[in-house]
Amino acid sequence: MRIAVNTRLLLPGKLEGIGWFTHETLRRITAAHPEHHFIYFFDRPYHAQFIHSTNVTPVVLPPPTRHPLLYRIWFNWMLPPALRRHRADLFLSPDGFLSLRTELPQLAVIHDLNFEHFPQDLPRAYSHYYRSFFPRFARKAARIVTVSEFSKQDLVKTYRVPEAKIDVVHNGIGDVFGPLAEAERGVARARHTAGKPYFVCVGSLHPRKNIARLLQAFDRFAEQEPEARLVVVGEAFWWDGRMKAAWNTMRHADKVVLTGRLQQRELHQTLADAMALVFVSYFEGFGIPVAEAMKCGVPVLTANATSLPEVAGDAAVYCDPFSVESIAEAMARVWQDGPLRTQLAAAGLERAARFTWDSTAEGLWRSMERVMQQLA
Repeated sequence: MRIAVNTRLLLPGKLEGIGWFTHETLRRITAAHPEHHFIYFFDRPYHAQFIHSTNVTPVVLPPPTRHPLLYRIWFNWMLPPALRRHRADLFLSPDGFLSLRTELPQLAVIHDLNFEHFPQDLPRAYSHYYRSFFPRFARKAARIVTVSEFSKQDLVKTYRVPEAKIDVVHNGIGDVFGPLAEAERGVARARHTAGKPYFVCVGSLHPRKNIARLLQAFDRFAEQEPEARLVVVGEAFWWDGRMKAAWNTMRHADKVVLTGRLQQRELHQTLADAMALVFVSYFEGFGIPVAEAMKCGVPVLTANATSLPEVAGDAAVYCDPFSVESIAEAMARVWQDGPLRTQLAAAGLERAARFTWDSTAEGLWRSMERVMQQLA
């Protein structure tokens, strides 16, 4: 089989959730299946680290897809003739975008439908594109993979996709994550907060990550706990008016550290050295930082919303993500209760063992095999 893959999110030094899913699954699948050939379609010059195996042919297919208009051009006009030229038998798209102008069987990984439920969280051009095209992608796909049972049921309900067409494949956790060695404890605290204990929040600074309410809640919590700090890790994709307003009205903004994007080793140190993760996103298809924190033995405070209880189970303290008071109360509870933190850390380590990239890759491959069987 000749399997074409959308690899436009494999960007060196800039991997986000879907990029990590793409990288971690493909490097395992290509190595495990040398009997198949893989054609990687990039939309800009690629890095050699992403050519995972000798059975991979990289192809650069311009233009770079930085805007919804360019999405249309790339997927519907540039991709179909390239699929024919390279004699592809199947097209895998780890970010869910498909071509509507090819009859080639396509497998879409649709991670979540946040744009359907909170369209106001995206710039209008992006929101309009997603809401116009993803229902068509869901119908066009030969099969769909998604990353949680929550997202599967959301696809069924929102797009009326038959359940039998959707496979649930949970995300994995990178090998770099785990409890800190004794010699590494305190290194991130010294770097970020001059040794002060801190909550950490990890994720791109997108409106649905609920950063505005988190800042407001921390400001309230810091009145009681003046030693506490908040470290926010992530790139500011859309620092919207709500976030700006929350930041500008904070009394304790000097106790908040914005690190920007961190590379994996530093991210691991920063996460694993925290008092707890606070992840109060109000919409997630999975919530990888929750799983990463659990694997580091770090207590988790997260939102009682969407897929997050499915991932964290009994290894988290939950809050209402739409209530600043609820978030602040949960922060105080975790901060002040040492035995609770010990209990959460132990439960998290046990629960994190089920989320591995090996099992993710195996699940994605099984879904690809189901599409291939339909072709036979």
